[in-house]
Amino acid sequence: MEKPAILHMFTPRRNMSPFDINMAVDAGFQHVATYGDVSVADVTGLVQDAIFSRGPKGVARTGIFLGGREIDIADDMLQAAQQAMTPPFVVSVLADPSGAFTTAAAAVAALERALGDAGGFAGRNFLVLGGTGPVGTAAAVLGRQLGAHVRLASHTSVEAARQVTAMIATRYGVDIEPVCADEAGKPGLLAEAEIILAAARAGVQVASSQQLAGAGRLLAAADLNAVPPAGIQGLGLLDDRQALPAGSGRAIGIGALAVGQIKYQTQRRLLQRMLEGSPVCLDFRDAFDTARAVCRE
Repeated sequence: MEKPAILHMFTPRRNMSPFDINMAVDAGFQHVATYGDVSVADVTGLVQDAIFSRGPKGVARTGIFLGGREIDIADDMLQAAQQAMTPPFVVSVLADPSGAFTTAAAAVAALERALGDAGGFAGRNFLVLGGTGPVGTAAAVLGRQLGAHVRLASHTSVEAARQVTAMIATRYGVDIEPVCADEAGKPGLLAEAEIILAAARAGVQVASSQQLAGAGRLLAAADLNAVPPAGIQGLGLLDDRQALPAGSGRAIGIGALAVGQIKYQTQRRLLQRMLEGSPVCLDFRDAFDTARAVCRE
């Protein structure tokens, strides 16, 4: 008799996201156990308790999900989980803190698809507004790995952005330019941007129609804000490669729910991969490969 599929979900925050719990069950996990206030130091013991109790066959039906918010902590947890395993007691692990990895992957894949014949991210100026959060951070890394010149923007100070780009350089080995997108600095940043991702928190508008009028090089923009007002004014929630009024006269936009549809399919497929038998270790780079596949269908 096949053992039931169990997913153990760890988060350094008090509660695991209900969204992620729902996704896990809908993807095929029959039992989900959640653990809050988990530190990196806790991961080894929790993982070993999960794997050694099921036997070599049972581990194929066991998974670890890492939530939280900070992507560097999720990365540390991912490494700790891997190091805690001893063959043949190896289980699948997926890191997706605050859904940031699958959301960032979906947004970048959607922007890449929108660029189409324009040639993708390589050599482009990619501006991530509200970039100091987990989604913006992961998207910035993906954009740089695709060959873009990436500017990660904080609306408060360049120092806030610099703290994040320093972490990125140390952990992921890519260089990203920290910038301040306050009212004085934003016009210049928009004027040079060819690709824009609005990743600020819900209900915050980062680019008005008036400001977009100065975006003379803009080719594609995506907004992740589903709470009014839109992060990018003039971009509808369901817009998918729709014309976006901007100074370039050729910009197209992708709304939050259009990105969300790709994110949903991406996360579901990653969770289903964990149930296919062979152990996998999945982070935002795997999420991007999956989101790309979704966009090509």
